[in-house]
Amino acid sequence: MAREPREGGGGRGRDRERGGDREPDDGIIDKLVTINRVAKVVKGGRRFAFAALVVVGDQKGRVGYGAGKAREVPEAIRKATERAKRGMIRVPMKEGRTLHHDVEGHFGAGNVILRSAEAGTGIIAGGPLRAVFETLGIGDVVAKSLGSRNPHNMVKATFAALQKCASPRSVATRRGKKVSDLFGRREGPAVAGTEAVANV
Repeated sequence: MAREPREGGGGRGRDRERGGDREPDDGIIDKLVTINRVAKVVKGGRRFAFAALVVVGDQKGRVGYGAGKAREVPEAIRKATERAKRGMIRVPMKEGRTLHHDVEGHFGAGNVILRSAEAGTGIIAGGPLRAVFETLGIGDVVAKSLGSRNPHNMVKATFAALQKCASPRSVATRRGKKVSDLFGRREGPAVAGTEAVANV
């Protein structure tokens, strides 16, 4: 399979050509991250096909990604969208706008760092990462890709990081404690140390 170079810098231009985001009746929106034209050399010439990468989400904490291949672009996008919907995950969000904590994700040569941000920061991320956050519904996040720039590796590394995210409630439930206990234990030693210094 011989790959031909992408035209127009990936799928961003094609995303505009097909109308950008689509919002089906079920409230799930999809974004075309990239699309590659693949040529298979056969007797008598070359046979072209298309490979699409799509992310979908409800902008309320659920997101998924999928890849599809077909002889025509619309069919490849349809296959990718269906696979993305079947593999959606739920990500806990703080105040419905950002992550609860910083997290790293790895996949192959892809390496991404996601950081929670204050209100008003916006989505500071590029390309495939931005598409994931916009469909997920996160409004404030800082993301950096340090490894491979392959869109597939970047998206998969981002999902690996999102799957590590946990809310304070889930951590407290797993440990058999209350949410207040998780935050109260940090201040305990500091206060005790202050009292000891005061007594001296």
